[in-house]
Amino acid sequence: MATRWLLAAGLSLFPLAPAWAGAELLCAAERDPTVAQQARALRFSVALRELLAQSGQDLALIARDGLDLRRFGQRYSHAGLALRDNPAGPWAVRQLYFDCDSGHPRLFDQGLAAFVQGGQRAGQGFVALLLLPAQAAQTLRAVALDNARALQLLHPAYSANAYVFGLRFQNCNQWLAELLAAAWGDAQDRAEAQQWLRGQGYEGTTIQLPGRPWLWLAAFSPWLHLQEHPQDDLAAARQRISLPQGLMDWLQLRFPDARRVDLCERAEGLLVREGGFRPDEPCAERPGDRWVAAEG
Repeated sequence: MATRWLLAAGLSLFPLAPAWAGAELLCAAERDPTVAQQARALRFSVALRELLAQSGQDLALIARDGLDLRRFGQRYSHAGLALRDNPAGPWAVRQLYFDCDSGHPRLFDQGLAAFVQGGQRAGQGFVALLLLPAQAAQTLRAVALDNARALQLLHPAYSANAYVFGLRFQNCNQWLAELLAAAWGDAQDRAEAQQWLRGQGYEGTTIQLPGRPWLWLAAFSPWLHLQEHPQDDLAAARQRISLPQGLMDWLQLRFPDARRVDLCERAEGLLVREGGFRPDEPCAERPGDRWVAAEG
């Protein structure tokens, strides 16, 4: 039986669809990719490898789209760390995934093509890279590749909408944020990591729901929980969680010389934009953009 992974590990269908659709889409059996999907993912991964190799860095934060979160001002739903010397292969992405078969979150190293393929949907394909200053990247790399330290922050109770400063549950982007705290703040556990993140101005991302009835959907999904969210947030129908954009925004404030590069897919090829796309922007060329991996 094929291993099944939570396809939208960073954020579930909580604000997007009826709860009964969640289980089918979030813990669906893996399907073999089509030839076209494999070609798209390969094209993306080749361009990403070239950009990463040219960066001179050994590590980059990488985020992909997946769920359509633009109505909430978000483009990306899932992030990890691409590592040049990852034991699983050059630039494989270390990340937290939820293993649906075992019912537990795990750390998972995934090649670039597979990482990209996990987020591709018809008419959409965006990937973001954040390249950190060399010293910060080297410190983070050492902790990310230290299996004991990385696993020390992995919590056994998964929640796709985990409260950004909650300790009862954890989601994929939350694990990544806490790993940053272990690297740069020498945090030894999740409590220390979250204390350090608060002290450094990290706030996560606020998702505003259309109304309080949407919160009731959490009762129908095993991957959604409200227990740790502050009562003020619940009363206002909002959720504060960890998402890639919030992480990247905070990192760019912390490291003004960090370099953000986004790629998006068009029929002509891949469009590369220094500084990134706004969440609501289409994949359309503007001055300063460049094309790579064009077909033909």
